[in-house]
Amino acid sequence: MSPKRNLTETEKLRQAMEKELSSGRYIHTLGVAYTASCLAMAHEEDMENAMIAGLLHDCAKGMHGSEQVAICEKARIHMSAVERSNPSALLHAKVGAYLAEHKYGVTQPDIINAIRYHTTGRPDMSKLEKIVYIADYIEPGRKPLADMDMIRRIAFQDLDWTLEKILANTLAYLQTTDGQIDDMTAKTYQYYKRV
Repeated sequence: MSPKRNLTETEKLRQAMEKELSSGRYIHTLGVAYTASCLAMAHEEDMENAMIAGLLHDCAKGMHGSEQVAICEKARIHMSAVERSNPSALLHAKVGAYLAEHKYGVTQPDIINAIRYHTTGRPDMSKLEKIVYIADYIEPGRKPLADMDMIRRIAFQDLDWTLEKILANTLAYLQTTDGQIDDMTAKTYQYYKRV
């Protein structure tokens, strides 16, 4: 019998997410984590940080919206009117960033920000933030969306172009479904939009 080896930090987080998330959400999470790690390799970013951010990006997604609002209120995390009215879709990123730091012990600000902005983006994103945002959109299990094949190819060459294209597609989709658009998503698109 071989001695039991110690788990790495990434393995511990993977096991924690397997327990915390529904099976479908967990599969998506693995897809994002591995895609983020591959993008990090292609763009000379820290692969371990990308893996951690990918594993934790949806760590609050299994929580009810009212729980997310309660955490934001208790931790004094700002909530916009759009976030408050649609917490399950939008607040999970802010709550996930809070949990990453306070529950899972993440101390690197870039990882925390990559989790915080993976749904809305923000102007002047770091490379890791862009990678996690893009990985969430293009991971292999994601249902086919407009221009997905092209976006997946270009993601490994040009993060800014990819980010702009995803933001444009997201805003167009939300306008056709009467979905609420977070101001930060619109600001991020304007920041990255090429003339």
